[in-house]
Amino acid sequence: MLASNIEATACGAEKRLALSALALQAPQRGGWCGLTSARPAAHAVQRGIEIAPKQVASRLGTSCTGMAAEVVRIGPCERVDVRFRAPVHLLVAVEEGVRVDGETAVEGLPGSRLRDRRRKLIFVPAGHHYHEWHQTSAPSSAMHFYFDPEKLSLDDDSDIRDALRAPRLFFEDAAVWETVRKIWELIERSDAGDTLCFEALGIVLVHELVRPALRSRPAPLARGGLASWQQRILAEYIADHLSDQISLTDMARLVRLSPYHLCRAFKVSFGAPPHRYHIGRRIERAKELMANRDCSITEIALAGGFSDSSAFSVAFRRNAGTTPSAYRRSLR
Repeated sequence: MLASNIEATACGAEKRLALSALALQAPQRGGWCGLTSARPAAHAVQRGIEIAPKQVASRLGTSCTGMAAEVVRIGPCERVDVRFRAPVHLLVAVEEGVRVDGETAVEGLPGSRLRDRRRKLIFVPAGHHYHEWHQTSAPSSAMHFYFDPEKLSLDDDSDIRDALRAPRLFFEDAAVWETVRKIWELIERSDAGDTLCFEALGIVLVHELVRPALRSRPAPLARGGLASWQQRILAEYIADHLSDQISLTDMARLVRLSPYHLCRAFKVSFGAPPHRYHIGRRIERAKELMANRDCSITEIALAGGFSDSSAFSVAFRRNAGTTPSAYRRSLR
């Protein structure tokens, strides 16, 4: 469905994830483990989940306005404590996590001492306290997804808002996991800066998360594509911002749609999701620039909004089926 690359940088102790304007409030405790964002941080560094001892965890992630995600790996440890409370929602997706002993608690629900937590999901509504402790003999891994519903256009829907107020502990959902895996892969890949892809995946994830609460509703009528005026505005906007990191929220505002409905309608009208169309237009512009022998591949990559020539080469090969150098030689 949606796919892209993000340049991920592993963290050490005392580094932090750029959680992009989520304004996560730190609890009145020490022991925060931070990390480096998977792309250059455009916003002030904020705080995420607290892990103690922090040296047992490695973390890498990415963010955009209103949402952030991080992949967290924790090594074997006699005891690890994980805590969180903030004015944003949190989804924890545990990929690997078998503990010898421990307990997980989310405010409003009974605690659980479940040992095999693999492929389990935890949802912590904004303002709720979340605490886990583990004794482990094997490494564990999880993705943490933070989102602020006030900064995301989730439509003015009371059922959705109500669904996001209910804590959930150790549930399973194949559709949620499918999107989690795409975000996970995006974070761990090496091409930096595709905010548009991460934002679109994040919006899909939120809608998958609330889907069970909306099952009793009648199925909505299928929506078509964009109106001609919407297509014209979006095509011009993308052409004018080829080298920029475009926000899905900004695009949706231009054509008076929610980001979720924009994603669906855009693909119908343009034949590709917004981030793929954006990258495709970048590559087409790069092909034009390659005719000028005075421009190096690196200069063309940077002019097109790519972080470096390596990221540009990966995207170019995926779209054009060949490398930038080979394409330039073919122009002779």
